[in-house]
Amino acid sequence: MIDHQFLLQLQLLNSETPPMEDGTSSSSSSSSSPTLPTSKYIPKRPFPPLKVPSNGVASDLKKALFSPTSLIIRTPTFRPNYRSLYFACLFTTVFLFCTVLFLFANPHLHHSSSQWFKNMLARRPQLPAYLPDFIFYDAGGGGEGGGGGKYKISAAKSNETELEGNRNGKGSELGKIGGNDRGRLKDKAWLEIMSRCDIYDGKWVKNDLAPLYERGSCSFMDESFNCHRNGRPEYAFERYRWQPHHCNTPRLKGRKMLRLLRGKRMVYVGDSMNRNMWESLVCLLRNSVKDKSRVFEASGRTDFKKEGAYSFLFLDYNCSIEYIRSAFLVQEWETTLANGSKKETLRLDLPESSYDTIKDADVLVFNTGNWWTHEKTSEGKGYYQEGDNVHEKLEVEEAFAKAMATWARWIEANVDLNKTHVFFRGYSFPHFSKGEWNTGGRCDDKEPIEDEKELLSAHEMKPSIPLMLDRAMEGLKIPVYYQNVSLMTNYRKDAHPSLFRKPNMTEDEKNYFATHQDCSHWCLPGVPDTWNELLFAQLLMIYKQRRLQQHQEQQAHL
Repeated sequence: MIDHQFLLQLQLLNSETPPMEDGTSSSSSSSSSPTLPTSKYIPKRPFPPLKVPSNGVASDLKKALFSPTSLIIRTPTFRPNYRSLYFACLFTTVFLFCTVLFLFANPHLHHSSSQWFKNMLARRPQLPAYLPDFIFYDAGGGGEGGGGGKYKISAAKSNETELEGNRNGKGSELGKIGGNDRGRLKDKAWLEIMSRCDIYDGKWVKNDLAPLYERGSCSFMDESFNCHRNGRPEYAFERYRWQPHHCNTPRLKGRKMLRLLRGKRMVYVGDSMNRNMWESLVCLLRNSVKDKSRVFEASGRTDFKKEGAYSFLFLDYNCSIEYIRSAFLVQEWETTLANGSKKETLRLDLPESSYDTIKDADVLVFNTGNWWTHEKTSEGKGYYQEGDNVHEKLEVEEAFAKAMATWARWIEANVDLNKTHVFFRGYSFPHFSKGEWNTGGRCDDKEPIEDEKELLSAHEMKPSIPLMLDRAMEGLKIPVYYQNVSLMTNYRKDAHPSLFRKPNMTEDEKNYFATHQDCSHWCLPGVPDTWNELLFAQLLMIYKQRRLQQHQEQQAHL
């Protein structure tokens, strides 16, 4: 409530004639009229009074508070230009959005931003593939949830939903959900970008994300790969990720890959480097399963170094991840000499005897290479055999080409390449310095190689396994996905087990391993996780391509 007596007093005060600037009253004023202090309290140029209706109390209050003689000094009020403010906010919002998109949606542009921007302008229809998955707004009324105007998962985000497809074993995973046109458009744009990108051409960059599984969390890991358990004191080698120069690859999520592999069989075939990669995937996928008791090796074995085949079953997804040891991809043999003695040879004309058990697998991952550098194979004296003929001398390059041709013929004759995806992982560089694996070679480095000039030269290797593999892959007439990991492994001299090969080592063991370091294999978590992550990216590309192809075939029949 307004105090009317107070207002009346203020009104009487305002009825007096204001004094002149010199302190005297006007001629019409009474000599006894009260005078107020001069400019000490009253501004010389008072602000104009507010325009309010002259209606009773409001008018009286206005006169009392904003009269030039009022003791209450009016504070100037900022009156913004709302139209200018609106455009300023809009511009700031758009600018910040574009900046965030430009810097974070495409990490590879940090080292090639100008070229990336040119590529983006040249492929404007593919712009959705550069954008985050959550920004697309579906104004229509489609979708399982019903109702229009809802945000919908699209493209890469939708894969997790789409791959759920055949959870109950009913219907086909491909194309069962993913009927969204915008999702197909984004898939197509992403596939076009990835088809022009060599995901094995890139560099290692520091990464703040945790490894794909926690160190020391996998009980199935080979003892010599478990650097955490073996006492390695630093883990900076885990904080790197592989960044292709011209595209981005998705981070491997265990559940998503298990959904890709639901009801399927995946087999690694090769030497201990492929066992390194196989154990990496087993640990990674097991880490994403809630009930880990439903993941186990079929025969109950825990030592995977011996000859034979091993299979981990993931019961919740009805899939298996297997490994078969085959160091050369052809048969290691024993031949009988004229004097009745036995001699070890390598049958370049016979594929591995266990291949018949894997020809119906859905994904095959082969490798060979490291064993071809050993003394018997590199010298080639009386070791290589074709038919009954044991070559007195055969160059390792020629023997390797013959073995790869035998492997390729078996694939072509026995594997349904419409059903089975065949991968071949390339050569993984070792990093022995000051000797070889059996002559005191070491790899004590804690940082990867940064200067390309320090990389090991494939041309200087004797024999040059990376170049031999490249030639073999180029000569194939069958569709094989070549995982050329030579460059990425060449940089990582910091990520080998080194002398941390066994837990709780005695002093004698420490002294022995100090001169017998493992500079060939890799610590886990570590570099093989990246191999599997790129394998996942390629499998995802195959899945998207088949889904789009199936949709096109369905549209053609309409």
